[in-house]
Amino acid sequence: MAFEPPRRLVRTLSETYGESVAGEWLAQLPGIAQEAVERRELTVERVVAPGGGSSLVVLVRRPDGAPAALKVVPPFAAPEPERAALTHWKGWGSVELISGSDGALLLERLHSETSLRSLPEAKALLEAAGTVRKLWVEPVADHGFETVAERTVRQADAMRAATDPQVAPLVTAALDARAELLAAGPAELMLLHGAFRQGKVLSGDRAPWLAVGPVPVVGERAYDLARLVRDRVEDLVAAASGASATRRRVNKLADSLDIDRERLRGWTLFRAVESGVRALEAGRRQDAELLLEFADWL
Repeated sequence: MAFEPPRRLVRTLSETYGESVAGEWLAQLPGIAQEAVERRELTVERVVAPGGGSSLVVLVRRPDGAPAALKVVPPFAAPEPERAALTHWKGWGSVELISGSDGALLLERLHSETSLRSLPEAKALLEAAGTVRKLWVEPVADHGFETVAERTVRQADAMRAATDPQVAPLVTAALDARAELLAAGPAELMLLHGAFRQGKVLSGDRAPWLAVGPVPVVGERAYDLARLVRDRVEDLVAAASGASATRRRVNKLADSLDIDRERLRGWTLFRAVESGVRALEAGRRQDAELLLEFADWL
């Protein structure tokens, strides 16, 4: 079978890591995927499309006929932290890891076509809150995961280098919010999903909803919840009551998960501006405008 990378994967890897780095790995991907399949004696059904933006996902059958999913991750996307996090969670709130080595993760088969985004908004947020709550556990003492402070310092440096002067006030506000949050010190050090949102929660057979695709980080829960706040941002921006609805969502999610409202608001601001600046620099102006308008409401 030809392991053709979906267009979303090609675009996202090129934007994130550069066309040269991404292109070299993508050229080798068919051979890498074929070797991973043969090593595990898997039967290939199909490549998941449009799939994700950081890996190739292939639906497969194990030697005993059991369904599974093979996720092939480029080495520059750091597959080891994801493997370590899934190992730590042991399927509690997350997809179950069957085996993982050499940048290829063999995972429990979920229903990739059905995420929380298929539900009405209120129901989706309720299920998302219940799922992410399970993931927030203490890491082991020598966990080796990146911390929120370490991750965001790199992001802050990139934000300061933004070339569009119109975003400067929001960048300043976001950087100030980050500085205040870190100066106060994290209230907790928990293992976080790192990229949690409705699209990262898929329907399963073992449990109704399970999280996939972590970019694990250790820090406070408010950081993890901040990305969920802006889910369906296009609907929020299109609504006449978008600004007030956004503030209500911050308060509702914070209260439902016993998180400080202001800390959630601060991290939501930082993460929205960071994503907006990144989209702008990548030439995705429409995405950037949505994110930055959302951030301005905070």
